Amino acid sequence: MKNKISTLPYGYQKKIRNINSPEEVLALAKELADLSNSSNEENEGTVFVENQSIEPKEMSLVPVNLAPQISEEANDQSPWYDIVGNETEAMVIDLYAKGLTTRDISNFLKRTNKMDISQPAISTITDKVFPLVKEWQARPLSSCYPILYLDGMHFKVRDAGKISSKVAYVALGINLYGYKEILGIWISETEGAKFWAHVLNELKNRGVDDILIACVDGLKGFPDAIKTVFPRTDVQVCVVHQIRHTLMFVSHKDKKKFADYLKTVYTATTEDAGLQALREMEKQWPQYSSYLKNWENRWTDISPFFAYPEVVKRIIYTTNTIENLNRQFRKVTKTTQVFPHDDALLKLLWLAQADISQRWEKSSYNWGEVMAQLTLMFPDRIKF
Repeated sequence: MKNKISTLPYGYQKKIRNINSPEEVLALAKELADLSNSSNEENEGTVFVENQSIEPKEMSLVPVNLAPQISEEANDQSPWYDIVGNETEAMVIDLYAKGLTTRDISNFLKRTNKMDISQPAISTITDKVFPLVKEWQARPLSSCYPILYLDGMHFKVRDAGKISSKVAYVALGINLYGYKEILGIWISETEGAKFWAHVLNELKNRGVDDILIACVDGLKGFPDAIKTVFPRTDVQVCVVHQIRHTLMFVSHKDKKKFADYLKTVYTATTEDAGLQALREMEKQWPQYSSYLKNWENRWTDISPFFAYPEVVKRIIYTTNTIENLNRQFRKVTKTTQVFPHDDALLKLLWLAQADISQRWEKSSYNWGEVMAQLTLMFPDRIKF
């Protein structure tokens, strides 16, 4: 009986798919280990599941078929269920997508399912998603995205025997119906406007004809790179990034008062009022005038949000939307300090985005009002 492949008790496959961090996986592993230890030894090789036809207080155990299969519920959950051979492999990929290392997964399966799967075997299983990664990266896109967020994340990757810093370029769009959509992930050497231009050209080749507003950080040359590919796009540099950068150079004793004054700049009702408030600040805070001058020098990139109604301003003046996504990526990638190669990094980021995007079931907050305003502003560019 020891050669049989066991499956997890009923309900635990769903629990695994709803896990959001490696810490939650370890907690589930302990729960399953306790469950396994409490089982009767004479039933070795037989898996029991909870009987759903009775109340939880009267829960009993009944034997089930041990043959590894893909359930209909599992098949609806994740894109990789179409390419794996059984639920065991699907579970391996689920765990890997949550951020567990191949060693963690191997130990997890050994403790909970009495299965001995080596780390290289687990890597081979997860490599099965590469055709899906390539298909996803080349898929056709919508012709218009009202809002596009662009940002880069830095990772350590082994390259030609040396550890190098690589950048994962992430494009996150909000489509006409208000749903977030990760348009692609690209790996390159260092973050620069030139590669971003390559990314934007690829998006154009995949069907994107128009982007109303692009929200980016303060990377030099970024707005120009976007305008080269999409000349009609309004480029909004993240105001929050600009605020943080300025406050870094302000004395601690002045920081609160200075921040209150600075708020009068970016909360002004019009662009002219904001610029006037900025110039008044330069006079009132001469010791920080050089840092405030940076605002004036970048005013063309900072100020576009003033032209929009308040409901639109709230979602374009900051890149928090994509930064929240990046934080979720970090939860998954933090267990790997150095990736063996670019493909390993891309594979894990793709699995993470597939897992994360499953939870994006609702459109962006107040999207109906946002689109009503954008339709008034761009009547000839928004077509459903």
